[in-house]
Amino acid sequence: MRAAFRTLVLALCLTALLIPALGEESAQDAFLASLSVPEGETLLEPLTPVPDYVTYLIDMARGELGYTEDASGVTKYGIWAGYPDAQWCAEFQCWCVNQVDRKYQTRLLNQVYPNYSGTNVGRDWFLAQGRYVSRTGTVPGWGTQWWKGTEQMVEQNSYVPQPGDWMFLTDNEPGDTCHVALVEFCAQDDAGRVWVHVIEGNNVLKPAPQSVERNAYALTHWQILGYGTVRDLTDITLRFGLSGEKVKQLQQELVQAGLLEAQYTTGRYGAITESAIKTLQKEYGILETGIANHETRLALQRKLEGEAP
Repeated sequence: MRAAFRTLVLALCLTALLIPALGEESAQDAFLASLSVPEGETLLEPLTPVPDYVTYLIDMARGELGYTEDASGVTKYGIWAGYPDAQWCAEFQCWCVNQVDRKYQTRLLNQVYPNYSGTNVGRDWFLAQGRYVSRTGTVPGWGTQWWKGTEQMVEQNSYVPQPGDWMFLTDNEPGDTCHVALVEFCAQDDAGRVWVHVIEGNNVLKPAPQSVERNAYALTHWQILGYGTVRDLTDITLRFGLSGEKVKQLQQELVQAGLLEAQYTTGRYGAITESAIKTLQKEYGILETGIANHETRLALQRKLEGEAP
């Protein structure tokens, strides 16, 4: 539900999750003025301020527009990554992040964005960081997603990506990632369709030689798996065997609720975390699966707020 997403991001504007506001309005205006929105489309303005590092990254990617691989498929991005003639969509984006780090003394690579080359590695990195939104609202191997701090589930095609997000696409039924693109902006056409405008390299669906170019995808396009996001917007079903920032956040809440000892805040969902969840589920009359689904997480919030079962 897009209304739930809007409510969430507007709430984020009032929290310390956002970068300092000093000078941000003029920077935002400059970024919006730099966008080339096609005729017949209306810009969907970002719902939160665009961080400076995102504008740096998009500017860096724009500067590469028109770059073309050589006759043997070699690119400077592949050479930088150590795979000169590889399919280079991820290498291009990671190279741009690295160039921003070098130019502006930021620390984005492996902190805000992954450094990777392999299939699914980038998407899984964002999942582990807790910053991934599935287009369908469900992540295979994980489960359903809901908007952080709300009772609203993430519905299919409800998330409008923000500048700086990474869009992951597939070309096969299992849903393995085959392509990644950098979101520049989103716009709506006269028919009400939302288009995701991206900068991408090595779109293998187009004729060789491959180049860095702009492209646009319908928000509902079946090949879009989801987005590695700039901000932490969702929570997700957690279960035994998973690991990452979301698991660590869950464990911290279990510690606050007196259901887990602090030494088990490891970021890995093992038997002890599973047992703590079962204890919570039993207390609140929820089926004791040991899986931290939406119903269970809401119960944990009620316990933290002192609400009786």
